Amino acid sequence: MPQDSTRPVIAITTHLEDGRLSLRETYVKSVLAAGGLPVLAAPVPGSASTLLSRVDGVILSGGDDPAMEAFGVPTHPAAKVIHPDRQAFELELLSCLEQRQEVPVLGICLGMQLMGLHSGGALDQHLPDTLPTASDHWDGSSHRVEGPFGEGEVSSHHRQALVDPGRFEVVATAPDGVIEAISDPNHPHRIGVQWHPERTDEPAMGVLVFERFLDACRGR
Repeated sequence: MPQDSTRPVIAITTHLEDGRLSLRETYVKSVLAAGGLPVLAAPVPGSASTLLSRVDGVILSGGDDPAMEAFGVPTHPAAKVIHPDRQAFELELLSCLEQRQEVPVLGICLGMQLMGLHSGGALDQHLPDTLPTASDHWDGSSHRVEGPFGEGEVSSHHRQALVDPGRFEVVATAPDGVIEAISDPNHPHRIGVQWHPERTDEPAMGVLVFERFLDACRGR
């Protein structure tokens, strides 16, 4: 096992609700197993630039739903909106990352959605309204994805999905057409995945996602 001094330092964004910060331990274990040192990033608006100067990579973790007024459209009434401090902090992170192009980013579920929205994309805010197979993507359901990013069975838990990735390229989809992975064509180590690799058993879509990300962080 690498010593802490040789591990890339990876900031992982956290959930904020009822005055408590939280994060599933599976994120921490996945980063550790891939050779990184995870640090939990509290959603403190105004701190993004300082944080980025002290870490080797950023994981935008999963969570509930974004408030869409920030992107010029009303929020769907069925949405469970994340805390405004979390949204403000993660959008600030994405803005600061535009000036820190060397920092690798992995967006997971909500994190991928925020990456796409921040780059000018669009979101289907309630898949049960528009997609007959919406249940395939909810409550830890397993389904297949494939594309240039890779292929395999993944674990999903989301009721929203990007329908336009903005400046990102689509690099994996589900059989029903849901966008499952995106990549920045100008920054190949900036990836978003709609599924949860920290809870996916198939190595190519689970542990290898983190290993590839950590390899990019080591290569800075």
